[in-house]
Amino acid sequence: MRVYNDLSRTKEELVPQKENHFTIYVCGPTVYDLFHLGNARPFIIYDTLRRYLLYKNYKVTYVQNFTDIDDKMINRAQSREISVKELADEMIAEYYHDADNLNVMRADHHPRATETIPEIIEMISTLEEKGYTYNLNDGIYYDTSKFEDYGKLSKRDLDDQEAGASERVDLLDDKRNLSDFVLWKFKKEGEPAWNSPWGEGRPGWHIECSAMSKKFLGETLDIHAGGMDLMFPHHENEIAQSEAANEKPFVNYWMHNGFINVDNVKMAKSGGNFFLVRELASEYGYDVLRFFILQAHYRMPLNFEEEPLMAATHGWQRVLRSVDHIDFLLANETAQIAETESEALIDYVEKTKQEFERAMDDDLNTPDAFAAIFNLVRQVNTLTADYSLSNESLKKARAYIIELCAVLGLDAEKRVDTEIPQEILDKVKLRDDAKAERDFATADSIRDELHALGYKIEDTPQGPKVSREVEK
Repeated sequence: MRVYNDLSRTKEELVPQKENHFTIYVCGPTVYDLFHLGNARPFIIYDTLRRYLLYKNYKVTYVQNFTDIDDKMINRAQSREISVKELADEMIAEYYHDADNLNVMRADHHPRATETIPEIIEMISTLEEKGYTYNLNDGIYYDTSKFEDYGKLSKRDLDDQEAGASERVDLLDDKRNLSDFVLWKFKKEGEPAWNSPWGEGRPGWHIECSAMSKKFLGETLDIHAGGMDLMFPHHENEIAQSEAANEKPFVNYWMHNGFINVDNVKMAKSGGNFFLVRELASEYGYDVLRFFILQAHYRMPLNFEEEPLMAATHGWQRVLRSVDHIDFLLANETAQIAETESEALIDYVEKTKQEFERAMDDDLNTPDAFAAIFNLVRQVNTLTADYSLSNESLKKARAYIIELCAVLGLDAEKRVDTEIPQEILDKVKLRDDAKAERDFATADSIRDELHALGYKIEDTPQGPKVSREVEK
């Protein structure tokens, strides 16, 4: 497998430090609110990477943190007149609700910043001993001019830093360098604080991930991932503090996903142009949202529009209906089997697996992986339209559709329809009787009536098949 490494700006073969075992750290949410679709993209993408590595029989240790102390957390808690911890507990539970429904596997470790204070203090102390820090009135700062390779990930020079590059660049006139960042913030009235060698205070944002990743994965990680907006300053600062403290390479492969845009502007709460996953799921469903995100290559921007969401709805329904159709055929066997076509389907299943893996091995190319699945669905639909296929071929096609969708975090065994009401089944029987009596006018009238009620009927060699129409 090859992935695009943002550190080298090239695709590289993905090789773990330890044989058959990858360590992955993914930056998680700041838990002050429900997460939106742009936040969900990295959760889904790197969950898919993890699933694919597991599918390839690698062991994976996966860590995703929760930032549960920062200015946003404090301000939101104060506005709601609750403690920061109460807010964090509530929002982490809400995160799990949405992430679980998006079929994002829970990490092996979900550390909180507030549970990693001793490790954070230890790392800051090491940086202080090595001469990388200095004190200002509001906290302890990292001197980026002391780290020779600062900017190697984002390819920025110290003289070319822009304060507006991130919401979380610290703006102080008395910093030594514009790119310097806070490691420990001194206590302010009404804010949570912890004891430290420098007095009461709380950690800065960047130091959290360096301490948490080291605690659970060691000093050098195989893969560190997150959104493109984290490359600078967050990931750049993680490199600076981790490599200065540990005197070892911090990460071997850096992966960053593109933004989800609204009218070609990055979706963000700060910009007010965001759509909560919870609200979108109530309209489209969680599976469709996951399908929508994975239909674009992870490094490319993805524009949020209703038309692509509708296309995702129909696309995912096609897959579900194909499995549903196979189940219908298996439950209604016919006497004569077309062996040549059955063998052709079995051969195509093997071809699909190869195409799927070729796509995923090429920098997690999920659009081409979906194309392979859709080609198999199309082949099933084409062959079953004219031929009666063997149970062996149908079961193999079904198993592969389900297996490959599962690698993408989608459950293709979900029923497309809720149970068909008996009154609808009675109308289907009346239509079947009318057709048998060659009363085609009545049969067509019943078909139109079913359509108006939101059902469609298909005539197959195995008998009539009724299902709900796709509404979206």
